[in-house]
Amino acid sequence: MADDDLEQQEPFPVETDERQPRDEEEQPDGVLEMGCHEKFHRLVSKWMLPEHLREKYLERANCFPPPIFIILISIAELAVFIYYAVWKPQKQWVTLDEGIWNSPLTYKPECRNEAWRFISYMFVHAGVQHILGNLLMQLVVGIALELVHKGFEVGMVYLSGVLAGSLASSIFDPLSALVGASGGVYALLGGYFMNAVVNFREMIPLLGVFRILFIVLFVGLDFGFAFYRRFVKHEDGLQVSFVAHFGGIVAGMTVGYVFFSAYNEKLLKDPRFWICIVGYTIFVLFAVFFNIFLSPAP
Repeated sequence: MADDDLEQQEPFPVETDERQPRDEEEQPDGVLEMGCHEKFHRLVSKWMLPEHLREKYLERANCFPPPIFIILISIAELAVFIYYAVWKPQKQWVTLDEGIWNSPLTYKPECRNEAWRFISYMFVHAGVQHILGNLLMQLVVGIALELVHKGFEVGMVYLSGVLAGSLASSIFDPLSALVGASGGVYALLGGYFMNAVVNFREMIPLLGVFRILFIVLFVGLDFGFAFYRRFVKHEDGLQVSFVAHFGGIVAGMTVGYVFFSAYNEKLLKDPRFWICIVGYTIFVLFAVFFNIFLSPAP
């Protein structure tokens, strides 16, 4: 019986001692082994979401559907630019010329009865500098936003900025033409900026400072270039409005902030959503009334 007891008891301590270290080594390996897909989405969550929402995002993170809206809109804008730069007569790519002024897409005060121009102007750009700046920013910011918030939210914010930009320009700078997607780009930046400010403590403070400074620097330089082109350079032909930048960023800091801050929540139950919808609708109706009855434009 004593031998039986030894045979039953002896293997357990030995086997436990040998297996325990292996289990301890395997567990960290399982935790540390993270694929490129997981690393990418973890990085996106740190840049785009406050801390309390990251785990929820990571639980269901995937690239299906891919960020198709921002990619398609960028391809369309690039295709239109190439069309006017290559197949239409242009003196040089970096300045405005007759090709885009005669485009049925450009917003012009005297053609404002053609309502599609209030949106379609986003496809036409003034030159290489103009389109590269817009494409770079909307791809960098827009793809990350669309991975988190999906195409519908990003599309609504982008288009609300484009429309707000043209309507604001038609009211506050009614004699100027309008080209470029700056209204949409600024709407994405405005929504992202507001989230970075409001959730500053939860979005890694050091990165938060970098994000805010980067946006402020970009907006400052872009506004400075727009002011220079409008008031200092005095280019020949139609004057290009810069007011769309203001309209876009205001749309982003209101509509964009509500859409991007309501992650994993139902917008229809958020009172901020309805306040923004009502405010935006009032603005649009006033702009329509102004353009029909009060505008000094021909």
